[in-house]
Amino acid sequence: MLQLQGSIVALITPFNPDGSVNFGQLAELVEFHIANKTDGVVVLGTTGESATMTDEEDDQVCQFVIDKVNKRIPVIAGSGSNCTRSMLEKSLRFQSMGADGLLVISPYYNKANEEGMYRHFATVADAVNIPCILYNVPGRTGCAISENVVKRLYTHENVGGIKEASGNLGYAAQIARYVSDDFRMYSGNDDVIVPMMALGASGVISVFANAFPRESHDIVANFLAGDLEKSRKAQLKYLEVINDLFIEVNPIPIKAAMNMMGLGAGALRLPLYEMSEGARAKLEGALRRVNAL
Repeated sequence: MLQLQGSIVALITPFNPDGSVNFGQLAELVEFHIANKTDGVVVLGTTGESATMTDEEDDQVCQFVIDKVNKRIPVIAGSGSNCTRSMLEKSLRFQSMGADGLLVISPYYNKANEEGMYRHFATVADAVNIPCILYNVPGRTGCAISENVVKRLYTHENVGGIKEASGNLGYAAQIARYVSDDFRMYSGNDDVIVPMMALGASGVISVFANAFPRESHDIVANFLAGDLEKSRKAQLKYLEVINDLFIEVNPIPIKAAMNMMGLGAGALRLPLYEMSEGARAKLEGALRRVNAL
């Protein structure tokens, strides 16, 4: 897990029309990703709509994916919460299920001061024995993980890296100073995979990979192999699609794209709702231009 690099999919959760989890389709998606060289799976992240899932559903989905993957690739469970106690409890449960790592987010809505932010993460890292990946996404949470907090945490034996999704390459450059074999940085934005890897990222935790797993894998693999031009060209080829996957709030567009492509993402849960006609037409056009439809 500490050596994980490549394209790690931030997996959607497929729902039936009645809103229940479609476990049959979830199994198919796991096999689809393994067959198409996805290097790791994040389950129960933002893209997985975990915010609208019950604790029971979280546990069921996490255990199902861990069992289905069966150690073929790493499974990272999103155990984050804006309540540190809840995050700790979820982290320990997912660890006991066999998760290979944890994705832990900064406290959203209530936020935190500097020391509270540090202790939020340290509380979990002190209690588990699998790697934790910090998740910096201030656009979602309303607060960023400061460089100083990262500096205090990166040497912790159970802090294995950071998903950097602020879109701020200046911040990423500051954090890159702490990258090592024991602390990895992953791009949390598909539009800057190549720039982030130039700063030392080991790959991407990707929304795009839900529909384009081989392409996302190849962008990273070619960069790591030293073929920067091939990686750069692929990044630019799919940039319009990547941008349109965020034309409305994630995961609305990626589920729409997957359903257009016959990948069975299923329904959304309120407050998320189907794309507007204009946004859907724009996304469909971008998919057609890369021959995905």
